[in-house]
Amino acid sequence: MTDQTRPIVRLRPKVQARNIRHGFPWVYANELVTDRRTKALEPGVLAQLQDADRVPLGTVTVNPKSTLIARMLDPDPDAVIDQTWFEARIARAFEHRNRIYDAPFYRLIHAEADGLPGVVIDRFGNLAVIQPNAAWADRLLDPLTKALIAITGVETVIKNGTGRTRSLEGLSEDITVLQGDAPTDPIAVPMNEAVYMADVMGGQKTGLFYDQRPNHAFAATLTKGARVLDVFSHVGGFSLAALAAGAKSALAIDGSANALALAEKGAAESGYSTIFSTRKGDAFDAMAGLAAEDQKFELVICDPPAFAPSKQALDAGLRAYERVARQAAQLVAANGYLVLCSCSHAADLTQFRKSCVRGIGRAGRSAQLIHTGFAGPDHPLMPQLAESGYLKALFFRLLE
Repeated sequence: MTDQTRPIVRLRPKVQARNIRHGFPWVYANELVTDRRTKALEPGVLAQLQDADRVPLGTVTVNPKSTLIARMLDPDPDAVIDQTWFEARIARAFEHRNRIYDAPFYRLIHAEADGLPGVVIDRFGNLAVIQPNAAWADRLLDPLTKALIAITGVETVIKNGTGRTRSLEGLSEDITVLQGDAPTDPIAVPMNEAVYMADVMGGQKTGLFYDQRPNHAFAATLTKGARVLDVFSHVGGFSLAALAAGAKSALAIDGSANALALAEKGAAESGYSTIFSTRKGDAFDAMAGLAAEDQKFELVICDPPAFAPSKQALDAGLRAYERVARQAAQLVAANGYLVLCSCSHAADLTQFRKSCVRGIGRAGRSAQLIHTGFAGPDHPLMPQLAESGYLKALFFRLLE
């Protein structure tokens, strides 16, 4: 596509283009000239981005309905975004995952960091789930899917078009089989010496959270002979890894009956049914109930949903993390361990750590911070984009 056929969008006169030239992938609505022509562009259309002096900066995708109005796709202003282009991006990501994992279960594409802004692809053996969280990916889903199949050889591809991010892009929600047949049963995923069950057609996100894999593994090193409490457990990520490493028992708490059923199935597949139990309910109420029973655990893990998904929710989110830390700390045995996690983009590591330390202190406990964990290497961080470093896991030892 040439300059004559691709629309042009331009930065406002006082907006510095330096960040874009240095790799920052986003342009916000207040940074772009949004005249009548730009506002009339269809969401997800490709355009050439220029600075205020009309110097080309690259190929972007534009969505006038979003505050994140433009996403950089390619520094070449005339780049052809077709199946061949997608294959190059996917092949680069595929090579990295094949180098670090010995089984085809991982996040294959992690949005901007893998050169496909707003796109997530998780692989489950011969099946892959695409989350096209930006309008441009919905428009180009066909060449993206064909490229994915050509590079990886997967036989089934599912589109998971659900979630808050799509609504911010003005997109509808749906789950569709793009290639192959929908699985009738959860998929068994081997990870950290355990077996996890992924519901790719109806579970949260793509069906499994691969990002916590290294944090599951580190927590497992603390669990030999321990009683484990896994709060906000989802499908039992921390508890099943702990049992595989020799934990005495594990109790998983979650508000989703479906997630707990998958956790129980994973425990059965792993051979831990007799030492694994679940409780369905509100996590805060469940922790209060355990405290009333004077229950103690050598390892307590809390991996809640994003309490601070936006800057507007930050203060309330930080208070919620403090409350989690306070209640959880009361359940940790003397010299036991407490793992507190956050997947909130808006709460940075320092803010999250301060909230956790306040909560532990309010519980009357003193602590050592022994480890800080992040997402695994299949979730690369784009250095120019702080938001891509969303996951934090703090490992504390609580002293007598």
